[in-house]
This record gives sequence, structure tokens and C-alpha cells, in this order.
Amino acid sequence: MGLGVSAAHPWRIIVALIVQKYGGSSVADAESIKRVAKRIVDARRAGDDVVVAVSAMGDTTDELLDLAAQVAPIPAPRELDMLLSSGERISMALLAMAIHSMGFEARSFTGSQAGMITDATHGAARIVDVTPVRLREALDEGAIVIVAGFQGFNRDTRDITTLGRGGSDTTAVALAAALKADVCEIYSDVDGIFTADPRIVPRARKLNTVTTEEMLELAANGAKVLYIRAVEYARRHGVLIHARSTFSSSEGTYVLDETRHAALQQQGDGMEEPIVAGVATDLGQAKITVIGVPDVPGKAAEIFKIVAKSGANVDMIVQNVSAAATGRADISFTLPKADAAVALKALQGEQGSVGFESLVHDDQIGKLSVVGAGMRTHSGVSATLFEALSVLGVNIEMISTSEIRISVVVRADDLAEAARVVHSAYGLDGDTEATVHAGSGR
Repeated sequence: MGLGVSAAHPWRIIVALIVQKYGGSSVADAESIKRVAKRIVDARRAGDDVVVAVSAMGDTTDELLDLAAQVAPIPAPRELDMLLSSGERISMALLAMAIHSMGFEARSFTGSQAGMITDATHGAARIVDVTPVRLREALDEGAIVIVAGFQGFNRDTRDITTLGRGGSDTTAVALAAALKADVCEIYSDVDGIFTADPRIVPRARKLNTVTTEEMLELAANGAKVLYIRAVEYARRHGVLIHARSTFSSSEGTYVLDETRHAALQQQGDGMEEPIVAGVATDLGQAKITVIGVPDVPGKAAEIFKIVAKSGANVDMIVQNVSAAATGRADISFTLPKADAAVALKALQGEQGSVGFESLVHDDQIGKLSVVGAGMRTHSGVSATLFEALSVLGVNIEMISTSEIRISVVVRADDLAEAARVVHSAYGLDGDTEATVHAGSGR
């Protein structure tokens, strides 16, 4: 098969081995499955080899979780993985049948048959190796390959495992890396990566390209189109991701690694990259403030050891200046809402030994993040953010920065309006309102 490269866009492949991933909303019912099958067949007709990773149909995973909860208050993790992995098996078999009926050879494989080797952690397994021997054989024989996403196999226990949230995205990227695919297309119900969530900021613009670095920051700070694990895997293994919509044939957003991004910059004759790539919002965080912590070395370490032991994942941390009279300080940190209860309980249990005065829990917060690789070389980025929020009259409760990101915590009620104002302040608004095809961005 001849491999061609587009002259105008050095990362675009004309004839290739493509890995495609379709989410639950893309295969929600029989009609949707047939629409996806047609799309896959069209790619095969164009001369491309196609491997597809597929999620469970619609809300199947949630329904299976509900069923499990009805029969057992705390389902056994091994059996839960056996149950949940069946959702993807249903959609992969139906998709293969739909492709067959269109006159093309298709073979479906479970995660273990596809060689997705994971660690032994049920419910949140990590991929340790991919050995796609059977997939390569099927491709060599001219078949379209369909793989159940979200699942793998542990060699030691010989058990089925599931990969947790965003597992099908990670499956697709891991397959693309192992098969040395030219591109990994992640299909969802939005047209690509936008400068903000179009449901919150209607004038958000679709980005043609974004760097893996920017995408990691956007995903970590609330953007939902791509999962952070999949982007991280792609960066590590040099996989080109193309985020696009199931509902349209237009080009989406390419997530470029450093090499591809440098090639693009060269092609643009030294054209400056935008300072800010996007604005991310996150309403899934809570804030815990530990009040009256003795201001002596080692107390912060004690507090965060307790939090870490509870399994909570801390995001932003702020410590105020201690009062000279009392020699005590307050430490505030944010964490996912789901982790807040266990972290609070753990801290309350150790209040005597740490010696703090009290705890305050606040789940009515929102995080706003401004992300852009251009921040490294441009001054005044933070001034624009703070000016926009001050004009709006929004109070900032916490601030955190990285080399290419500024995050602030504001009141949850202020988040949507703040996002729209900040988006405009950086000149990111498009001329028209963004199209949202369906669902919630997944």
C-alpha cells in the first residue's frame, strides 16, 4: 500500500493504517451502529487499513453498574470487571455484523484477544504491554478489525480487567502505538477540540491543531473531549490523535507532538502561535480548608500524608501567611468532589495529633484555567485574566500556575459567565456560535 503525505499539512496521511475510536453515544442504538459501520467501510474503500476500538452502547456501563449495586451492595471487583467488559463485547460484535452486511470482512476481538496486557488492578488497570499478533494477522488478510475498548488481561492472575474512565480512548491510542498506525481518530459528539466548552461559551472556536502539552493541561483542568491518560500515552509513544465528530465528515483537531508541531511552525514561515489555546472549566472540585495549623516545619507534610493515605487526589494548594500573634496558618486545597468525604474523615481522625483547630468544606466552587504554550514568550497573560475577572466583579479564591497554564478558583455560580468574559478578553471568540451535535461532549 502506498503511503502519501499531504504537502500542505505534513502530519496528514493520505493512505494509511488508521485506528478509530467510537464512544458510547456514537454506537447508542442499531441506527447509530449502522452509521458508524458505513463510515468505517468508506475508509476501507478509500484504501486504508482500519482498526476500531469501541465503547459500550450508550449508557450500558452505567446500567450494568446499577444492576450490580442491586444484587450486591459492594460487588466483588473481579466479577464487576467481568460484568462491565460485556458492554463493549456487545457493541463490537454488532458493529462487525453491520460491516459484514455491507460486504466487507470484519473480525471482532476482546481486549485479551487483542493482546491488551494490563496490571492486576480491577476497575482502574494500567496497560503494561500490547501484543497485537491476531490483529496484525487479520489486517494482513484484508479484514477490518474491531476491538472491545476499556478492557485488558492480566498475565499473572489470568483475569479480565477494565481500564476505568476514558479506557476506550486509551485502548485506541495504545493500539495505534503498537501497530504503528499513522493516525488515531477519536470520534465523539463534538467537532474537535474547542477554545472552550461550546455548551458554556457558545462563541468557542474549533482549533485546527493543539500541542499534546496544551491538551494535557486542558484535559487535566476540565476539558472533556479527550481523556488525560490517552493524551499522555500518545505523547509518550508519538501517536498522532485526530479528535473529530461522528456526526460530520469535516476535519476535527489534530493533537501534535513536539516534532510535528515544529514541522508545522516551519511551514508557517515563522508564524507566531496563539498565546492562549483555550479556556477550561471544571465544576467537579471541592475545597477543604484546614484552619489554625501550627506554623512549624513538617505540619503540611503530616496533613498531605493523611490526605494521600485516604486515596484523595489533591489539585491546588494555598497556605496563607501565619498570624504572628498565634503562630498558626490556614492551608486550603482542592480535590475532586468524590474524594472530599474520605479526606475530611481522615483529617478529622488525626486532628489531635496534627494540632489544627478546625476544617471547612466547600463544594460550591468552580475552577477556570487559561492554557497556552505561547505564554512562555508573552508577558501580560495573567494581567488580562485578572483584569477581565475584576471588571466582572468576580472574586478569586485561589491561584495556581504552570509554565503554560493559569488556574483560578471562583464561586461555582460565577464560573460560566467568567469563562465567557475571559474567552472574549483573550480574543478567542468566533464569528458564529459553535455547533453541538448531541450529548455532553463524550
